[in-house]
Amino acid sequence: MHELFGIVQQEPDPALQAELATKAEAFQKRLADEEFQMYLGGTYDKNHAILNFQAGAGGDEAMEWNGMLIRMYKRYAEHKGWKVEEIDRSDGEHGVKDATIIIKGPYAYGYLKRESGTHRLVRISPFSAQSLRHTSFALVDVVPELDTSVELEIDPKDLRIDTYRASGKGGQHVNKTSSAVRITHVPTNIVAASQGERSQHQNKERAMGVVYSKLVAMMEKEKKSRVNELKTKTKPEWGNQIRSYVLHPYKQVKDLRTGIEHKQPDYVLDGDLDMFIEAELKLGGSIKK
Repeated sequence: MHELFGIVQQEPDPALQAELATKAEAFQKRLADEEFQMYLGGTYDKNHAILNFQAGAGGDEAMEWNGMLIRMYKRYAEHKGWKVEEIDRSDGEHGVKDATIIIKGPYAYGYLKRESGTHRLVRISPFSAQSLRHTSFALVDVVPELDTSVELEIDPKDLRIDTYRASGKGGQHVNKTSSAVRITHVPTNIVAASQGERSQHQNKERAMGVVYSKLVAMMEKEKKSRVNELKTKTKPEWGNQIRSYVLHPYKQVKDLRTGIEHKQPDYVLDGDLDMFIEAELKLGGSIKK
């Protein structure tokens, strides 16, 4: 406390200043979150998200990259406080050939819907005796999980249902019964599998739910109302890249749609995706009315 021109002035209270700064920071974050919610106005944005991962060409290198992507999205969900359920997985010797997970959380699909596409990794291959640089690709497909009670007619004749024994990595933990189920919707070539449940009936229901969700998502995308109008037009193209992850000769993750860059790939691969996802949604998201 000191006196200036006869006026007694109080010295700043450090504790009070710290409290005000904390409150101001919290207010700014809340304001930013509410502003961002404006971009989550799509029809299914509130729903849970189904993510399917498929390794590109390249053997062990591509399958390991696919496994790294699966972990990245699981970690992102954990950071958000969301739950992750893995319903299908096919492992290779050093990675994952393909897998399907469901991320359960408020607006999970809204946040993740623009993550669909090809993800590219550049690094020194751990499988190269000469320590050569290698480029790998993996495809991520994101659709909303939908309530199957909503009316949608699927002709049973359009479905091919296969059963097989569920197994873990390297063929371990093989079931004695064929409880795993794979369902193919023949007209669209949509495939879904489930092996995480104990019974064949439960796995069939889970796989059918994924098929249903993918069909509705396809209908929404193509603006068509009849399933028999939906035909597979192209196979996945590994050149359709949305994001590049470079670990050598420099370190950088760059989104090819927004131009957003991150200089610490390790953080991104540990689930730090907010800056990319927010930029993507603002670029092409739906504004709530």
